[in-house]
Amino acid sequence: MIDRLEKEVDMLERHLQVLKMVIENEPIGIVKMSNETGYPHHKVRYSLRVLEEENLIEPSSQGAITTDHTSEFVDDLDEKIDEIVDKMDNMKIDNAAEVEN
Repeated sequence: MIDRLEKEVDMLERHLQVLKMVIENEPIGIVKMSNETGYPHHKVRYSLRVLEEENLIEPSSQGAITTDHTSEFVDDLDEKIDEIVDKMDNMKIDNAAEVEN
């Protein structure tokens, strides 16, 4: 169960790294992102597809570019991550208390 969560967090980290590259370098293509991140082309392509499905990027003839929704997503991102971290911290505390009983 925890292994699955760790894999999801790793994948989310990759998606966000790809999004950051698009924001900072738009338009940008798969080859350049793959070379700069070290991720294989197929993983970059998958992240781009996920980001496109979330309407955070869109393809152009020169490469991926941001959308009107990107800045709103980025503005809310830190708060959402903090909320998730708080939930995880609460789970850790709850589990520690249960072990003691």
